[in-house]
Amino acid sequence: MFILGIDTSCDDTSAAVVKDGRQIISNIVSGQSGIHTKYGGIVPELASRSHIEMIAAVVEEALKKAGITLSDISAVAVCSGPGLIGSLLVGCSFAKAVCYSRHIPLVSVNHLEGHLLSPFLEEQSPEFPFISLIVSGGHTSLYTAEDYGKYTMLGRTRDDAAGEAFDKVSKLLGLGYPGGPAIDRLAKEGNPKAINFPRAYLPDTLDFSFSGIKTAVLNFIRRLPSDQPVTAHSFLADISASFQAAVVDVLVRKAEWAAHKTGTNRVSLSGGVSANSLLRQQMFEMGKKRQVEVFIPSVALCTDNAAMIAAAGYHRFLKKELAGLDLNPKACLAL
Repeated sequence: MFILGIDTSCDDTSAAVVKDGRQIISNIVSGQSGIHTKYGGIVPELASRSHIEMIAAVVEEALKKAGITLSDISAVAVCSGPGLIGSLLVGCSFAKAVCYSRHIPLVSVNHLEGHLLSPFLEEQSPEFPFISLIVSGGHTSLYTAEDYGKYTMLGRTRDDAAGEAFDKVSKLLGLGYPGGPAIDRLAKEGNPKAINFPRAYLPDTLDFSFSGIKTAVLNFIRRLPSDQPVTAHSFLADISASFQAAVVDVLVRKAEWAAHKTGTNRVSLSGGVSANSLLRQQMFEMGKKRQVEVFIPSVALCTDNAAMIAAAGYHRFLKKELAGLDLNPKACLAL
C-alpha cells in the first residue's frame, strides 16, 4: 500500500511515498533557508509563496523517484497543522485538488503525530507503550504513546520551545539562522562548563521553560566589560557550549523523569532539535545508565519531512479516518 505524504507546515516543501507505513520509497524536501537566512528567521509570507512555486514539482519528483504514478496511490496524507497557516493552506489545497481530481482518499495528519511516529521509519523502532519527547522550533512536549493514535500529554513548554530558544540565542550571538545547527557546530569548540546558565527543572512537573535561559544569555552579554571582545571565536564557542549544555540537560532529565514516573523503559526523541549532536549523545547515555531503550530517527527524519506524514497517515487510513474536501488547516492543533 503506497501513501503519498505532503508537508508544508513551515518552510520546507516536502512530498514522500511510503509503503505500508514503514518503508520510505521516496522523500523529497525542498528547503527555503536561502530565502529566510538574510532576515534572521522565517518570513511567513515568503514561505507560503515558495510553497506555491515548488509543491507541484516536489510531488512530481517524489512520484518519479518512487517509480509510480497517482494511480498507484492508496491515499494522500497531508499535514493540516499545527504550523504556519499560510504554508499549511498550500499543502492542504494541493492535496485536496489531487484527491478530488483522481478520486483518491484524503487523510488529515497532525504534524506532531508525524514526528512522534517518525522512529517507525527506521529499522529499529519502539514497541508500545513508549515515552515520546518531541523537540522542535515550535514545540517541546512529552507524551505517552500507548498505540497508534492513542497519546497522552505528560508535559509541554510553558513559554519558548527549545528550538525557538536556539534560534533566538543564535541571533543574539550573531551566528545567523537557522540557529540550532550553528550553535551545535560552534559548541564543539567550546567549554560547556565555562558559564553556569540556569536550568529550569520545574521539579514538580514534566513541563518545560526555556525563556529564562534565553534571557540569561542576553543578560550575560550585557554585563560583559566593555573591553571584552564578544565576537571572539573562542568566547562565542564557550557561550554556545554552555547554553546548549543547559538546554540539553533539561531535556534529557525530563525524559528520564517521565520514563521513571510512568514505569516505561522505552523513550523516543524526535523533532528538529533531535538532530542536535549533544542531545542525541546524552539521550543514549541516559538510556544506557538507566536501562532505558532510546530510539532516535536519522537526522534526515528529525527535521520536517513528508515521509513521517505518510507513515502517520497510513495508520489513520487503515482505521478509515478520512478527511473531507472541506478540510481546513489549523495553525494551533493539539495532538
